[in-house]
Amino acid sequence: MSEVLVERPRDGVALVRINRPDARNALNGRVRVLLAEAFTDLGKAAEVRAVVLTGDQNAFAAGADIKEMAEAGASEMLLRQTHLLWQAIAACPKPVIAAVNGFALGGGCELAMHADIIVAGEGAQFGQPEIRVGIMPGAGGTQRLTRAVGKFKAMMMILTGKPVSAREADAMGLVSQVVPDAEVLDTALKTAESIAAMPPVAVMQIKEVLLAGMDAPLATALMLERKAFQLLFDTRDQKEGMQAFIEKRKPKYEGK
Repeated sequence: MSEVLVERPRDGVALVRINRPDARNALNGRVRVLLAEAFTDLGKAAEVRAVVLTGDQNAFAAGADIKEMAEAGASEMLLRQTHLLWQAIAACPKPVIAAVNGFALGGGCELAMHADIIVAGEGAQFGQPEIRVGIMPGAGGTQRLTRAVGKFKAMMMILTGKPVSAREADAMGLVSQVVPDAEVLDTALKTAESIAAMPPVAVMQIKEVLLAGMDAPLATALMLERKAFQLLFDTRDQKEGMQAFIEKRKPKYEGK
């Protein structure tokens, strides 16, 4: 079977599943390529309105495949251009929900942080242990983690390499929700289904503006928000949503 599986479990929802259980879903080169291809395709699929990304009950992804990196030199790592594969996930215009059970370590933690919402099981562990094998995070760990939890928590995690529990991750702002381990995937799918029922253009504009505004000056970010807000008044979904509210009925959104 493929090392990355793509399913359509619910209307408007795609499920991307890393499928390397014998390696705790470690992110080897093939998995990275398949993830990039999957997210590129799903980002273009009009019928897909939200994406759930997961592994299995034991591991979301336990990190990079160390065997593929151990003997590599700097030029070889540069020429692999793996940042382009990560970018395909980050650039997905549809909301991405990470459903995390078990280990989300190293590249696995970075992968989860590429999502927009993280649903974690009570037994999940998040960490950036790269320091323990002589390197450092290289796919956003020093940057996305710091933006999520702040300098002091990020420094502790990255410099010690020690993982944190799902509850600790929740307290520091790294995850959106913690649920019993057996409920992680179902919770993520229900959340995705709820988002998929919303007006798609508004959903995509919210994601784009929120992410772009995070690193912009407040005045610029507010301008981006204002322009996107105004733009939505030219959509049929805005007219449908407000008319449905006035008529006290359920709206039917077309993504137009």
